[in-house]
Amino acid sequence: MVSNNENVVLKEEDVSLIEAARAAIISRYKPDWHVVGAALRLRSGEIVTGVHLEANVGRIAVCAEAIALGRAVTEYGSADIDTVVAVYHSRDGEINIVSPCGMCRELISDYAPQAMVLIQDEELNCVKRPIMDLLPAKYQRNITINYEPE
Repeated sequence: MVSNNENVVLKEEDVSLIEAARAAIISRYKPDWHVVGAALRLRSGEIVTGVHLEANVGRIAVCAEAIALGRAVTEYGSADIDTVVAVYHSRDGEINIVSPCGMCRELISDYAPQAMVLIQDEELNCVKRPIMDLLPAKYQRNITINYEPE
């Protein structure tokens, strides 16, 4: 069941997105290796899922949101994301919505600055927020500058 507050009404499509993320991690859960599942809905309506990939060298682990984003670009040629959600599967089997990490916030906002994210607020209510609200003062770089060595 998705806890919610009176100010936010989750649409059925948001509930089904949460269920898709839950299904992704339930089917691939492996303690200490695959504990986060993510689902994103493209504006076309397609749902794409991913699970995080842990590694012996923690720095090279890849988040579930990044896996789902890569699948969306690969399989649908698009990162036109409407909504994203990630869930964490604990060792005791509890599954809860988690907020994207800083790197995932940057990645999602690079590919889909208009995307919405389902997260839990301080009271553990499920709320829907624009990705840019989770990333104030976003880092920007001009990638069109032509570098000419001297």
